[in-house]
Amino acid sequence: MKAKFLFLSSVVLASSLFASDLAKEALDAGIIALPSDQAKLTQMINDAAPDAKQYPTTMATYELGKRLYFDPRLSKSGIISCNTCHNLGLGGTDGVPASTGHKWAPNPHHINAPTVYNSVLNSVQFWDGRAAHLAAQAAGPMTALPEMASTPELVVERLKSIPAYVDEFKTAFNSEITFDLVTTAIGIFERTLVTPSRFDKFLEGDTNALNSNEKAGLKLFLDKGCVTCHNGVNLGGTLQPFEVAAKYQFANVGDFKGDANGMVKTPTLRNIELTAPYFHNGAIWSLKDAVKTMGSVQLGIEINDKEANDMVTFLNSLTGDMPKVEYPMFPASTDKTSKPELDY
Repeated sequence: MKAKFLFLSSVVLASSLFASDLAKEALDAGIIALPSDQAKLTQMINDAAPDAKQYPTTMATYELGKRLYFDPRLSKSGIISCNTCHNLGLGGTDGVPASTGHKWAPNPHHINAPTVYNSVLNSVQFWDGRAAHLAAQAAGPMTALPEMASTPELVVERLKSIPAYVDEFKTAFNSEITFDLVTTAIGIFERTLVTPSRFDKFLEGDTNALNSNEKAGLKLFLDKGCVTCHNGVNLGGTLQPFEVAAKYQFANVGDFKGDANGMVKTPTLRNIELTAPYFHNGAIWSLKDAVKTMGSVQLGIEINDKEANDMVTFLNSLTGDMPKVEYPMFPASTDKTSKPELDY
């Protein structure tokens, strides 16, 4: 009995040491944990948001930004909101390959909507990295003709016709309504959409936060070289070269080619099981197939079915704790001349 106890104890110790070494290997490879300490997490978010010092997150700015995020009256038609394409109940995406916008038009470039969760921790926004922060990103879809099709002037006119919004901007920003403050408020709300996971606890030293299969998948993730691009606190979110080793088999779906240098934003792997379909054009629905495709396209290696399944098991551990967001009620407009423009 004593020998059996000693054997089991040695197995547990070896497993714990392996997990500890694995966590250190992940950290040494450049992966960063979302802190479980709330003060440290808040500081990380503020450091990632370049406008946080000028526009701190307060209850007033948060509530205003949340209302604006869900309010479809920011669109020309009055029926499309930020949440339409970045649905907080669907992993922060819309669950289709390419979003549908104004006049039910599909995205002309066949671009898949990235998740809004943890987006504050991306170093760049949009697939081509053309926006540096959330407020700048919020302005893009709102004024893009194939998306919300509005204009800064129309947004401000609509909101000024709603007395409650006039009061909210005064309370939140001590200012009248401006388009810059509209996008700032939305960005402030989006700062809060951060989702710590069991994987973060593992990186912080809880060796039991991941099971043995998830640890095996993480080991493969590191050994295969996936961490080369999927690193940092978001396991992605930076501009990286695409099609490094081979051509992407669905490259002809849409005309997106990256930025001027062919660089593409690496998507975050946080909550990846919730954000299908995958890649910039949403051409792959299976996470297992996405893993295998990345192996050939980016690393020039073949990842077999078992390896892919093991890595998917690890990736599922990145599904985090979603913040509770209560759907807001919207205030009434008193100016009926500022009506939605369906023009269908």
